[in-house]
Amino acid sequence: MTLAAVRAKQSMESRIAVVPKVVSSLVKTGLEVIIETNAGQQAGISDDAFIEAGAKVVTQEEAWNSDILALVMPPSDEEIDSIKSHSVVVGLLHPLDAPQRMSHLANRGVTALAMELVPRISRAQKMDALSAMASLAGYKAVLIAASHLPKFFPLLTTAAGTVRPANVTILGAGVAGLQAIATARRLGARVWGYDIREAAREEVKSLGAQFVELDLEIEDMQDEGGYAKALMDAKAEKQVELLVPHLATSDVVITTALIPGRKAPTLVSQEAVEAMKPGSIIVDLAATTGGNCTLTVPDQVQTHQGVRIFGPTNLPATVPADASFLYARTVAAMISEFVKDGEFKSNFEDEIFKSACVCHDGQVVHERVLSLIKSTSP
Repeated sequence: MTLAAVRAKQSMESRIAVVPKVVSSLVKTGLEVIIETNAGQQAGISDDAFIEAGAKVVTQEEAWNSDILALVMPPSDEEIDSIKSHSVVVGLLHPLDAPQRMSHLANRGVTALAMELVPRISRAQKMDALSAMASLAGYKAVLIAASHLPKFFPLLTTAAGTVRPANVTILGAGVAGLQAIATARRLGARVWGYDIREAAREEVKSLGAQFVELDLEIEDMQDEGGYAKALMDAKAEKQVELLVPHLATSDVVITTALIPGRKAPTLVSQEAVEAMKPGSIIVDLAATTGGNCTLTVPDQVQTHQGVRIFGPTNLPATVPADASFLYARTVAAMISEFVKDGEFKSNFEDEIFKSACVCHDGQVVHERVLSLIKSTSP
């Protein structure tokens, strides 16, 4: 069987799903690895580097006609029509955000494995693409804030006087949030972290940040997968209100709160933005699914009463070399798990396969995706 990595067609995508360092491990499973010409160019990887690693460089048409297709972003409807019937597609397919597209994939008869649906179990840690990409996003979000904030992050003592450190608040203490906390701390800022999950409190404190305490009187809000649950409307509104005075004292606010398959929860109201000092920065990592700030616009910078609000939707692509390496490791681990003697073997008895498989044998087989398709059908 052939496994191909193709060049991303999305204008803001620069990553690739296979890198030279994972080619040998894939070849050992019996697969022939093929790469679309110039597919790794934006990540600083030449065609020659792939050839030296044991891959074959081919045309775009040949790559899309492979038996297994490794993608970074979900294919467009036009690209789905180019996929070989009854092949295997592995990638960040956004099945919970665009469920109808999964029906299109199913109609091609492909077996589609969504990397974002990999279960959070110990055996699947090496396949956790979301965590790998979230960590990069958290890191880059802090650098964006630091480069645009009109003051220093660290305490600075000079002969002319002392500059106080910046106050940074991170909302959401998942992988992206914790990486943002750690990065802001390394840059010398005073950092606070907030999350509705009780388990996040100690994680925030372990990184040297202070935990934002809100009088919400809620139970533990972590689900079985380790993600935050959605608050009821009244509690959600109260949370937004209680955050205002704390955000008013923050020079930088980075929001990372996401609920899989749902609109991002609102955490930063217009009132909170207006309470912040002019020159303050908000970086909203939930911009793709509506944003944690009510004023966020995806992939734009909004300015409201002197506060700049950034809504980046693909920060990992801004560091494509390392992002491609980390992502390719997770994809290679996923594919290798189900390839035996050069053949891909579907296995619904395996927890990882069952959790990640969206389409198989002409049908959408993932229950949650199916329910979303039914709820959004006319």
